[in-house]
Amino acid sequence: MTLAEMQALLAALLSMRFSGVRSMNYDGKQITYGSDAELATAIFDLERRIAAADTTVTRSRVYRPYAVKDL
Repeated sequence: MTLAEMQALLAALLSMRFSGVRSMNYDGKQITYGSDAELATAIFDLERRIAAADTTVTRSRVYRPYAVKDL
């Protein structure tokens, strides 16, 4: 699945969740979720996959120094 396809599916899932619908047709396939929790899990997983596949975003690490004084 390409990045553009995943973003289109994410938009469809978000629209589906905000309208309160649990079933939709996407690419000729019927998708039905039993509860809002299942739909939220699918959205979270798709967002994670998009973040991993998106190479335009550079991730940087932040190092925070700390010290411990042992007595």
